[in-house]
Amino acid sequence: MKSNKALILTSALGGVLLFASVGCGSKKTVVLDLTPEQKAYATEKGLKESELGTILGEPLFELTPRQNETFFQYLQTTEPSLTKRVVTLARKNIGQPYELYLLGEYPFEPYDPQPVVSLDKSDCVVFVEHTYAMSLADDWGSFFRYLQRIRYKDGAISVLTRNHYTEADWNPNNSWLLTDLSAELAGADTATYSQTVNRKNFFDKRYKLSTEIEKQTVEVQYVPLEVMERVAPQLQEGDMVNFVRTKKDGGKWVGHVGLVGVAPDGRRTIIHSAEPSVREEDMLKMVERSLDGREERLEDGKQVLVGFKFLRPTADPLAELRKIDGPDAPKISFP
Repeated sequence: MKSNKALILTSALGGVLLFASVGCGSKKTVVLDLTPEQKAYATEKGLKESELGTILGEPLFELTPRQNETFFQYLQTTEPSLTKRVVTLARKNIGQPYELYLLGEYPFEPYDPQPVVSLDKSDCVVFVEHTYAMSLADDWGSFFRYLQRIRYKDGAISVLTRNHYTEADWNPNNSWLLTDLSAELAGADTATYSQTVNRKNFFDKRYKLSTEIEKQTVEVQYVPLEVMERVAPQLQEGDMVNFVRTKKDGGKWVGHVGLVGVAPDGRRTIIHSAEPSVREEDMLKMVERSLDGREERLEDGKQVLVGFKFLRPTADPLAELRKIDGPDAPKISFP
């Protein structure tokens, strides 16, 4: 019998211990009518037209791992633009149910017995990580490797190396994939805050793990809501957005993430996973709602949105990653 480590790298379908299975429902399956080009693709790949029509018609979270793999391969063949693949995948998951603290390291770690991959649900970070990994992948194995390389520092799968903090971990550890454009976009209106990360305390409280990690302070730049009307037209589809929040005490942190879309009329949108499910919202209308009554909500002790950070996919993420991982990128490792 193969070990769990071997199984996760070689299985096209994954296994019951390695990912959350897609839920079954009674709804009618959507099967798209194929274009002549899509019919030709199905013939070339040995797919039944009804099979490809189902994969193109159904949302990703309703598809099996093998069907997801087929869609990755179809998208890689038919859409050369990375950012367009990102938005296509994000929109294909609209309606995916939301669940917080969804993923862990099981079966590689005993401290967080959640699966390493989930297709049928997401939280905000899982949604972004899966979307970028899928946009880079051309099969299930490469999707898995990209996903772990995005989720963990240097692709080392463990609780201690997970990118827990957006500002101090996730963003800098994924600089091969995304470049922070916040200061460039905001210019003289750029706002900043300091964040001190106490990982020793975090691991002790969350996982009962004893570590000797020193505190880290990072300086964070962001775009204030007040200048978003000027900044929004500069955004491109596939950009990542960090939501910067605060409370009455003035401390600031990234409390949510999503992806930028562009509507047919040019309006910028945010595609994100939030209660109850993945959705796409008008960005400037969200800004307007957030500014309206913000001071009153602060006085009531609620957290409020004060701005965004924006990160843009690099032109060739795999080339950037090979500079770090070498020719076998993306590399992953286990405890």
